[in-house]
Amino acid sequence: MTAALVAVGLLLGLPFAGVPAVRRLAGLLPPREAAGVLVAGAVLMAGVTVAALVALFHVPFLAVLERVPFAEVVARWPVVVPVSAAAGAVLAVQTGVLLVRRRRQRAVLARAWALAVEQAPAVEQMPAGGRAPAEGGPGGDVLVVADDRPEAFALPGRRGSGGRVVVSTGMLRLLGPTGREVLLAHERAHLRGRHHLLSALVDLAGAVHPAVRGLAPALDFQLERWADEAAAERAGDRRVAAAALARAALATGARPERGPLMAVGTGPVPRRVAALLGPVPERPRGRAARARAWGLAAAVSGAALVASAASYGLHEYVEHAARVLVGH
Repeated sequence: MTAALVAVGLLLGLPFAGVPAVRRLAGLLPPREAAGVLVAGAVLMAGVTVAALVALFHVPFLAVLERVPFAEVVARWPVVVPVSAAAGAVLAVQTGVLLVRRRRQRAVLARAWALAVEQAPAVEQMPAGGRAPAEGGPGGDVLVVADDRPEAFALPGRRGSGGRVVVSTGMLRLLGPTGREVLLAHERAHLRGRHHLLSALVDLAGAVHPAVRGLAPALDFQLERWADEAAAERAGDRRVAAAALARAALATGARPERGPLMAVGTGPVPRRVAALLGPVPERPRGRAARARAWGLAAAVSGAALVASAASYGLHEYVEHAARVLVGH
């Protein structure tokens, strides 16, 4: 049982070392690839954490399945009851937090759609290829809401309805034709990339292990950078795109909260603008940069393989220990 506890301790401590490595690796990659690395890292570390806790929690149940008297289990492994109870309590809390967070995500989306339906008489729609609301008609992918406050965000699809870009009349008055084009391209990139799902995955993974929450701000930044680059490509001029997005983001104000609605003001706007004023992001070039990136990738991949092997080995160890108790 001591070996099992040591293995669990290592597995539960892995995310504290893995999160900084994943963040550093993501910082060396273009936004789209960086977002994939962050999501994969968060899901992997959350999965390892759950596997470690389940391995501890199911020790008494293995004894029951092997028809071992519970008194004998406690006699051989005195710590089995408190450790298993603690693991079960943590799993129960994690499950409750996951359900609450998922319910909150769905509630935010439902309220946003309800508001859009409620304001339908005051809303214009613009087709996917339209450059301005005046060119629109029914069935478009842009909802223009009559509101003097500058607002713009991507509204994911729900119950068979496709996603929409919601933009206020106040925002449209703030931006010229080119700025509107850049803004719509930015929000449409969020919808095409299904960024709300990536954000939701990392948010849920953060409920499993506290260290994983450190990946959420990094993912928010990379998702916005991903959409910024799509908008810059659409505009054909990185400086024009940077100016338009900066104006729109600063008008809406900072958006520290996370959720299914990807707003143009999310993330550190000055860093996003500075990145747009620089060259198009590429994979690391140069021997030193490539070596650093490959080194981090190897470290993260190696840690993932070790964690997976340790999780499997932990379950095998617990099952073997249960067999030993019955003399197999």
